[in-house]
Amino acid sequence: MCIRRIAGRGRVDAPVTKAEVTPPARLAACLTRPSAPLPPSLQTKLERRVGCAATDVMEDATHAEAEDEDRFEDAYDRIPAARHMDLQSAIQETQCALNLVLNNKFSEALELLKPWWRDSMYHALGYSSILVLQAAMTFEHKDIQIAMTTIKEALHTCQRFRKKNSVVGSLSSLISRPANLQEEEMHAELCYAECLLQKATLTFVQDENMISFIKGAIKIRSSYQIYKDCHNVLNAAHDLSSQSDSRRQFEGGVQLGVGSFNLMLSLLPQRILRLLEFIGFSGNREFGLSQLREGTCGSSLRSILCTLTLLFYHTYVSLVLGSGEGNVVEAQALLEPYLHKYPKGAIIRFYSARLAALRGHFEEACSGYQECVSSQQEWKQIHHLCYWELMWTHSYQQDWPQAYRYAELLCRESRWSKAIYVYQKAAILSMMSQEDVKKTGEDVAELFRQVEGLKQRLAGKSIPTEKFAVRKARRYKAGAPVPLVLPALEMMYVWSGFTIVAKRADCTEALLVTIEAAEEQLGRDPQPSEFHVDDSCLVQMLKGLCLKHAGRLMQAELCFTHVLSSENRIRYDHYLVPFTLYELGLLYRQRGDDAKAAAFMENAKSNYKDYSMESRLHFRIHAALSSFKSSPAATPY
Repeated sequence: MCIRRIAGRGRVDAPVTKAEVTPPARLAACLTRPSAPLPPSLQTKLERRVGCAATDVMEDATHAEAEDEDRFEDAYDRIPAARHMDLQSAIQETQCALNLVLNNKFSEALELLKPWWRDSMYHALGYSSILVLQAAMTFEHKDIQIAMTTIKEALHTCQRFRKKNSVVGSLSSLISRPANLQEEEMHAELCYAECLLQKATLTFVQDENMISFIKGAIKIRSSYQIYKDCHNVLNAAHDLSSQSDSRRQFEGGVQLGVGSFNLMLSLLPQRILRLLEFIGFSGNREFGLSQLREGTCGSSLRSILCTLTLLFYHTYVSLVLGSGEGNVVEAQALLEPYLHKYPKGAIIRFYSARLAALRGHFEEACSGYQECVSSQQEWKQIHHLCYWELMWTHSYQQDWPQAYRYAELLCRESRWSKAIYVYQKAAILSMMSQEDVKKTGEDVAELFRQVEGLKQRLAGKSIPTEKFAVRKARRYKAGAPVPLVLPALEMMYVWSGFTIVAKRADCTEALLVTIEAAEEQLGRDPQPSEFHVDDSCLVQMLKGLCLKHAGRLMQAELCFTHVLSSENRIRYDHYLVPFTLYELGLLYRQRGDDAKAAAFMENAKSNYKDYSMESRLHFRIHAALSSFKSSPAATPY
C-alpha cells in the first residue's frame, strides 16, 4: 500500500498499489489532476497505519516543493502491500496512469498499473490500452503478440467482476441483467466492452484473413450490445447518477462508448448501415456528438477520452471521410484547457499543431509539430505522426525539398505503410527540378517500381489508398515510362488537402499556377501518349478545385464539365468522373442549389462502380447529403 500527497498542499491522495515501493517520479504527472478527498473510512485506516509519521510526511513534502513544486513524492516506502483494490482507488490510480501518458511518461504509466493489472479491472483496462496503442503505432509483430496476450488476460480479469449467470438464468438475463447489476458489476461491463474493442482492433491487424475479420466484427457487435445495456442501466437509474462518484464514472464510460459508436456508425453509407441495422447496429450522428460533448463536461476518468474522440473526429474523420466540415472552433475550445494542463504533452501538442494547420496557419503548425517531436523520445511513433503532417504542411506550401525530407524519414523509420511512403516520396520528387532531384541521389522511376512489392493487407483486404498508389505506379513498369502528372497534388486531393489549402488564398493561387503550367505543358505535347486524356482530366479536376476554393465558380464548373465530357475517352483513371460529379455537387451547394447538388452526388453514388477509392467517395457523399438535412438528436435506444 502506498500513500501519495500533493506536495506542499497538505491533501492526501491515496490510491493503493500492490507494489512494495512506488518510485518518486512515477506520479509526477498527477499534479495535473485535482486530488479528491478520501472517504472517511479509508482516511481512518490510513491514519492508524501512519501514526506519528505524519510529521515526517510534511517535512518530505516541503522539501519536495522546494525542489520542484509540480512533483509528487511517495510518503512512505515500507508499508505492507494491500490485499484488495477497491473500485474508487482503482479508478484514481488509473487516472494517475492516464495523466502520466498525457505527460509523455509512458513507461511510468505501465509501471504504475502493472502490479494490479491481473486483479483490478481498471488496471487491466489501462495496462492493456497502453500496450495496444503501442502495438498499433509500431506495427511490430512482437508488440502485437504481447498486446494480444495482455488483452486476453485483461478480458479474464474483467470477466471475474461481471455478474455471474446460471445456465437456467442465462436467457432471462438478456432482459433482466441490466437492471440487477451491482455497482462493481456495472463498471466491469464497461471495462469488458472497452477491452473487447481493443481485441477486435488487434484481431484485424494480427491475421490477414477473412476469418479474423469476422472474429473482430463479432467482438465489436458484443461490445456494442454491452454499451446498449449499460445505457439502459443509466436511464433506469438516472435519478441516482449524480449521487456518487462511482455513478458519475459509470456515466462517463457510457457516454464515451455510446457516443463513439453512434458517431462512427453514422459515417457509414446507407447501404452498409442498412445491413448493420439488420444485425442490431444503429448510428445517429447528433446523438453521438451530444453524448461525447456531455462526457467532456464531466469529471470522470473518460472525460479526456471523450475530448480526444471529438478532436479526432473534427480534425481527421470529417475531412478524410466527410465533406470537410469539421468544427475547428469547437475542437479548439475542447483542447484549450488541456494545453494548460499538459503543456508539454505530445498528444495535446500534436492536436494543437493540427488545428493550426486546419486554420491555414502553416508556419505555426510546422513549429507545433517540431515541438511535439522534441517533447518526448520514448515513443518514436508519435514522431512519425508529426513527420506525416510536416510532409503535408510543407507540400501545401510547395516547399518540396522539406516535404521530401520528412517523406524520407517516414520511409526509413515507420512501418505503417511502406507503399504509401515510397510512393509519396517519389511523387514529391516528381514535383522538384531535375537539379534538386539529382542532389538527393534518388532514382524516381525506381522508387515508383518498388511500390507494388510493399503493399500490405489489413483484415484480409488490401488497403484502398495503397491499391491506388500501386495502380498509379504501374506506369513506370514500362521500359520508357510516361511520367505521372502532378502526382503529389493528386495524393493531396486523396487526403483532402485542397480543403486545408483553401484556408490560404496565397497557397491556393500558387497551386493554381503550378497546375496551369502542367496544363500548358500537356497542351504542347507533340506526341500525346495513351495517358494523355487521363492526365488532362486530372489537371482539369485539380484546377477546378483551386478555382472553386478561390470563389471563381463559373470557371471551376467549366473545368469539371471538361472532365465529364471526356468520360468515354478516359482509359485508366476512371475514378475521376465520379469524384468530379461529387465536387460539382459541392460547387452547387456553395451556390445554394441543394437540389442540383444532391442530384450530382446521387448520380456519382448510383451509376459508377469498381473504381479506385470508391468506398471513400461513398463516405464523402453520405456525409455531404446528410449535411443537407438536419438529423434529430433523439436517442436510438
